[in-house]
Amino acid sequence: MKRTLPVIITLIVLSLLGLIFLQVQWIKGAMKLKREQYENDIYLSIGNIRDSIVKRKNRETFGFYLNFQTQTFGNFIPTYTVLSNYQLKAIIRDEFRKRNIKQPFEFCITNEAFQPTMFSSGYKLEYRDAENNYKTGLTEGNFLNSETLNIYIVEPENYFQSHLATLLLFAGLFTTVIITAFVLTIRTMLSQKKLSEIKSDFINNMTHEFKTPIATIQLASEALNNQKVIGNQDQIRYYSGIIQEENRRMNMQVEKILQAAELEKDEIKMQWKQLHVHDIIRKIAENTRLQMQEIQADFSVDLQARADLIEADEVHFTNIIINLLDNAVKYSKENPVIAIRTRNQEGKIQIMVSDNGIGMDRDTQQHIYEKFYRAHTGNLHNVKGFGLGLTYVKNIVDAHRGRIEVQSDLGKGSTFTLSFRTVS
Repeated sequence: MKRTLPVIITLIVLSLLGLIFLQVQWIKGAMKLKREQYENDIYLSIGNIRDSIVKRKNRETFGFYLNFQTQTFGNFIPTYTVLSNYQLKAIIRDEFRKRNIKQPFEFCITNEAFQPTMFSSGYKLEYRDAENNYKTGLTEGNFLNSETLNIYIVEPENYFQSHLATLLLFAGLFTTVIITAFVLTIRTMLSQKKLSEIKSDFINNMTHEFKTPIATIQLASEALNNQKVIGNQDQIRYYSGIIQEENRRMNMQVEKILQAAELEKDEIKMQWKQLHVHDIIRKIAENTRLQMQEIQADFSVDLQARADLIEADEVHFTNIIINLLDNAVKYSKENPVIAIRTRNQEGKIQIMVSDNGIGMDRDTQQHIYEKFYRAHTGNLHNVKGFGLGLTYVKNIVDAHRGRIEVQSDLGKGSTFTLSFRTVS
């Protein structure tokens, strides 16, 4: 997995770069094609506009109007005598719209001397030589009396920029979706990798936790079958006690795992009653004092809270304090200093369990309540457990509508603070 993941990430990055490159090339090609199509649409539209004007002039060559024009201009009929500026603009606009050309335009009709005979209000003479000024003749074979239609497309780049913006929007949208999918895939793979490591660690820890009592039970059982022990009641009671104690230890470990499963399914039922926090802490302190002396810990209890009555489940509330103390012992260094303190703040009682152990970095603090997660202990190899203790603590605190916080510095120790609303 360690070797495969970088290869997968590299392939994904190369794929993304290749996809982006292809999209850029595709957009360039699409824009080039769009420009060619635009030019083609412009010329087709202008050709149709010219035909419309010529047909209109041909219709007007009959009857009295033809005699009037023939007397005045011979066979040549100027456009301004057939169409008004408004009518000519409508013809151009309607033809452009047929081909989805929505850019504003100006027009001008010039005679054989290049003098304007009809023009829109916004047309300027300098437009006639502009790149986006399109021309078409309105007469054929008559050089003395000729007309040229000039149509100037105002801001044609807006047409392409709008099309480019649409392409970029969709390209960006789909690229973002693909990148998001890739990122989620990588995150899922990393999460699965981490989960696999945590589960492997859990299995290893479970093996070690059960291996010792099983081995002890096996040795004690063999001893009970020894002829020298069978006749000695004291020896029988001694080895039976060992079996019972080790069996109790295994049951406790199994119970922890089952409790974690029950908490996950919200199946644990609480036995609520009012109890004094200080009484629970004093009882726990008395029961753990021998353990603290054994590891030569400087263990102190400072109960400053005046209001310590809360609504809680006695068994589970006791367990969360014990779990925090066990954690303080597990992650302590030489000459451990462990303390339990209480105080009141804003109608709540706060219970602080602190130690001078190995501490945690910020990344570790973000994961300590996750199931099976165990902090790295560096060169400290005596840390045992399944990584379920703090998960249990967090769930029980939440069930009591309390709050748990941790303050920790790597190499300096940790302080867990529990907050519960007191009963007035």
